[in-house]
Amino acid sequence: MKIDISLAMSGPSDAASRAAELQALGADGLFSFENAHDVFFPLVLASTTTNIDLMTNVAMAFPRSPLHLAYAADDLQTLSRGRFRLGLGSQIRPHIQKRYGSVWEKPVAQMREWVCATKAILDHFAGEGPFDFRGTWTTHTLMTPNFNPGPNPYGKVPLLVGALGPKMTEMAAEVADGLLVMPFNSERHFMERTMPAIERGFVKSGRQRSDFEIIVEVICAVGESTEEIATAMSGVKTLIGFYGSTPSYRPVLEVLGRGDLQVELNALSKQGDWAGMASKIDEDLLRTIAVVGTPNEVATEIIRRFGHQADRVCLYFPGYPISDGCIAQTISAIKEASGRLS
Repeated sequence: MKIDISLAMSGPSDAASRAAELQALGADGLFSFENAHDVFFPLVLASTTTNIDLMTNVAMAFPRSPLHLAYAADDLQTLSRGRFRLGLGSQIRPHIQKRYGSVWEKPVAQMREWVCATKAILDHFAGEGPFDFRGTWTTHTLMTPNFNPGPNPYGKVPLLVGALGPKMTEMAAEVADGLLVMPFNSERHFMERTMPAIERGFVKSGRQRSDFEIIVEVICAVGESTEEIATAMSGVKTLIGFYGSTPSYRPVLEVLGRGDLQVELNALSKQGDWAGMASKIDEDLLRTIAVVGTPNEVATEIIRRFGHQADRVCLYFPGYPISDGCIAQTISAIKEASGRLS
C-alpha cells in the first residue's frame, strides 16, 4: 500500500521545500486540495524537488472547462515526468453556485460528462481520436494544430473522481481511472455502500478491479504520547463536526444510526457555533470515522479497515500540530503493516 500526504501550506511559496521534506519522510506521493490557494500551483513547484507521485485531491471540476483541466493535467504530467494524477470533485451546490459562480444542476451526470470530455481531449492530444465531444453542459469541437500539445512523452494522465454517494461512486467506477474515497467515512459505510457501488460500475463498464485504482482518504488523530493523542482528537472532532453538518454526508451517519446528528450539527453551523459542533462528536463516533492512537496503532487500524481493498491511502492530520518525526513513524508503520498483510 502506498501512502500519500497532504502538501498543506499557507500558500504556494513553500511548496517546493515542503514537498522535498515530505518525500524524505517516506511519502510515496503528495496531494494538493482546494482551499485559499490554487490547487495546481503547489504541484508545479513540487514537481521540481521530488520524484514521487503528485495528485490534485481534489480539483473542483465544474468551475473549470474540461479543456483547462486537460491542459493543466498534461503540463503537470510533463513536469513530473509521468507522476501526475488528476483528481476531480463536485463540491456541493452552495459553493459551486455562490463561491465559484458556476453551474450545478445534476452533479453525477455533470461529473460523468466532465470526466468523459477531459479524457476525450487527452485522447485527442495523444492522437487517438477526433476533437469532437458534444455534451449537455460542455462541447468541444474546434482544435487547431497550434493549440494541440501533441502526445505526452510520459503517457496520458490517470483521471480519478472524489466520491461518497453510491451514484457518484458507481459512475466513477464505470468511466474514471480511479476513486478517491472521501475522508468522512467509516469501515461500515465503505464496505456496505462504497464497495458494492464500485462493483456495479465495473459491471456497467465491463472492467476488472485491476483496471481501477481505489485510494482511501483517512482522517488520523495520531500522536506519540497520551497528551499528543488527546490534542489530536480535539482537532479532529472539529473537522468531523464540520463534515457532519453537511447534508451530503448524512448517509455516512445514517449507516451508523446517527442520521439525526447531521440536523443538529447543521443548525449549530448556521449559528457559527463551531465549539458546540465539536462537542457533539463523542469518542465512539470519533474513533469510527477517524483512526486514533500511536503511529503503530493507527497503522494497524488502517490496514484492518482498508488493507484488502485500497491501493493507496491519503493521510489527513487536521486541526492539530504534528511533528515530522510522527509523520515518518506513521508512514513507516503503515508500510510495515501492509507488508505483513501481503
